[in-house]
Amino acid sequence: MTGLILARHYVREVMRTKLALVFGALQPVLYLTLFGPLFARSGVGSWEVLVPGLLVQLGLLSAGMSGFGVVFDQRAGVLERLRVTPASRMSLLLGRVLKDVLVLLVQAVALVALGWAFGLRAPLPGVLLGLTLMLLLAAGLSALSYALALTLHPDLFAPIMSTVLVPLLLLSGALLPMSLAPAWLDALSRLTPFRYAVEGLRACFAGSYTSGAALLGAGVTALFTVGCLIVGTRRFQAENA
Repeated sequence: MTGLILARHYVREVMRTKLALVFGALQPVLYLTLFGPLFARSGVGSWEVLVPGLLVQLGLLSAGMSGFGVVFDQRAGVLERLRVTPASRMSLLLGRVLKDVLVLLVQAVALVALGWAFGLRAPLPGVLLGLTLMLLLAAGLSALSYALALTLHPDLFAPIMSTVLVPLLLLSGALLPMSLAPAWLDALSRLTPFRYAVEGLRACFAGSYTSGAALLGAGVTALFTVGCLIVGTRRFQAENA
């Protein structure tokens, strides 16, 4: 319950600056608008291949940088004041993560709607399953981002995360299928959970709900999220002990 109350508070803060919702999804939208037509006509893949990749890109960039909120709260003394409240450390983390997931859901739905206007024709159950998988991935990444923000020096969080997220995005195959990559790059990409999430989303959008790619993507994403939530909770407990 405490986590829901905190999530509502954080969502209200985001809604005060509605432009943040727009700019948060701006990069994937630009890729969809400017790169999508070339991608679809190149023979490399279809909109059903590109849009799931862009959803993972949106999740990586939004959830991966969500730790900024903790950096600002540290500097403003908000975390210090939360330390004396009866709220559990799990609630403090889940409130932030739930806010990130809700905001990302709005952005993802808008991205899928725009993709539909361009030519995306994925089955509705596949889209819903794909969005669920993407939000699960984002929840874990958001929790990990908060943990890193509490661990790293505040001035180092942004440059380190932005440097790490770009290679992870490229290795995930979100922009181009990794089947096009040389063997060493393909093998390297399999060491990241985001490769399996992208392939799982694409399987869902293709209607292959029980395929190996869909099941593996769901399993790897679930394990990644659980692990990140454990790490994030322990870091919040250590920070607020």
